Amino acid sequence: MSMDPFEVRIQFLALLKRLNASQQSIQKVVGFAVKYFPPCGEDLWDCIVEECQKGSINSRINILYFLDSLCETCLLVRSHSSSIGSDPVNKQYVDFVNRDIGKIVECIVPAGREGLPNLTSTKQILENWRSKRVVDAQTIDDVLSALGKRSPPVASQAPPVASTPSHKKSSHSSLSRSEVFKRIEEDRERHKRLRERRWVQPISHRAPGQMNLLSLLPIGGENDQEVLPLDVEFENDWETTSDWNEDDDEAAVDESELCFPAEGEGPMDLS
Repeated sequence: MSMDPFEVRIQFLALLKRLNASQQSIQKVVGFAVKYFPPCGEDLWDCIVEECQKGSINSRINILYFLDSLCETCLLVRSHSSSIGSDPVNKQYVDFVNRDIGKIVECIVPAGREGLPNLTSTKQILENWRSKRVVDAQTIDDVLSALGKRSPPVASQAPPVASTPSHKKSSHSSLSRSEVFKRIEEDRERHKRLRERRWVQPISHRAPGQMNLLSLLPIGGENDQEVLPLDVEFENDWETTSDWNEDDDEAAVDESELCFPAEGEGPMDLS
């Protein structure tokens, strides 16, 4: 029996509120979101944004990691649809992430000390999306630049009343001791998963078994917007390779002397 949009929204909000760092929990919410995208995609996205605005600081970072898995699943669905020859589908929630990434990051990493626990993890996810071209690279740069321009909170700027017992209690009431330990365990789980996926390159949208020679890669046509894994790998290597310097000159001279010895010297030992 199919659910009406109101029931879908209620169940999805309940899943988001129970979301944690485990892959089982994340995949359950991802599956629900993908299943009900055709009839309720825009409404479910509004639920995600709403929960980012209302949830605790810990639940917000869980939503960001959920979005990471959701984007990956949506791109796989699109790749599978193309490979079997069916009508190509859009990128589903990936388009929403591209559109609202600034708003999402503002909610997950609020200004001031409150957002500090989520700052590092958020930057890691954004860098991961940029390297895999999930989100437009310029958009990611703009968001990271906005995060970098924030002035760090300074303890000396706190008001004098901070020394009163009541104020001390309220300043630490945002996270209890049990929540702190829970956050530590969840961070370990999230970082482990992120390290496992960091090296994975984007999946080509071509049919299985279809190969292209480097000299015959498409340069135009209906697939202009497709990002090739080879392009991504080349750009990543290009960005991380240092400029030519004196060490490279010396290494080139040494290699040349080994390959082409001066007159009177013996040939290079190839044994």
